[in-house]
Amino acid sequence: MLFRKKGKLKQEFDDKLVDLMHDTRDEWQQQKGLAEMSLEKSPQLIAAEKMAEARYFYLFKEARHRKIVIK
Repeated sequence: MLFRKKGKLKQEFDDKLVDLMHDTRDEWQQQKGLAEMSLEKSPQLIAAEKMAEARYFYLFKEARHRKIVIK
């Protein structure tokens, strides 16, 4: 009875991680688009793009570690 909750909790947090990955990927693509459209790339714009990319790849690495399959 105690261990039935483990699978349910793992699935719930895996779903949250997948949703967060989608949101982070969208944010990264938006930052990338802003950088491509701008004439002069400011250091803040470049830093924001790099941070968004780093967040996405960190979450991607975490999903691989948890062996999550995105459908």
